[in-house]
Amino acid sequence: MRIVILTGAGVSAESGLGTFRDKDGLWTRYDLAEVATPEGFARDPAKVHDFYNARRANAQSATHNAAHAALCRLQASAHDVMLVTQNVDSLHEQAGSRDVVHMHGALSGALCARCGDRWTAPLAMSPTDLCPSCAAPATRPDIVWFGEMPYHMDAIHAALLDADLFVAIGTSGTVYPAAGFVDIADGAGADTLELNLEPSEARSAFADARYGPASEIVPAWVDEIIARG
Repeated sequence: MRIVILTGAGVSAESGLGTFRDKDGLWTRYDLAEVATPEGFARDPAKVHDFYNARRANAQSATHNAAHAALCRLQASAHDVMLVTQNVDSLHEQAGSRDVVHMHGALSGALCARCGDRWTAPLAMSPTDLCPSCAAPATRPDIVWFGEMPYHMDAIHAALLDADLFVAIGTSGTVYPAAGFVDIADGAGADTLELNLEPSEARSAFADARYGPASEIVPAWVDEIIARG
């Protein structure tokens, strides 16, 4: 079976990494226009770097949970699994998953805003960091900010059109283009499933749903899929 899985912040919440849109989420404590847009970075790069340095340190100290481990088991099964994540942490890789598609970039990456070169980010970044390629002081986190196009969209779209099953795990269902994945998959004839702590705003677009903590419902669902063969 060809399966496309989309994970959001909810899959990492039990590892101690905050979600974004809950009442105590990250976007309730920060002005996203200041820390998650190209314009915010242009106005105050030090503030943006401080925000992502803190997130990078938090992510580095986090440990993957049972949901990440279960998805790794599914990838290792007989099924053809594309694992797409909106998360910028590396907990899927820490659990052993391979070829994870980071559509919003990753905290582990640095990007030159001048020449587009990419390299591994240090734990702490600053506005004075120089690009190793062009030497410009234009280093930024390799993160997709609001107003920017997510990465790997062509490959994701092709996989959705070819999928037998699309599963969204721990995502709010409000941010496009990811919020439209279920409609693409459904329109191409795939079955669709939402696994979430509670119903998302996109619940009605899914054929089926299960709710509860990711560390409980994801392993249970993976066991069922593997048992079917």
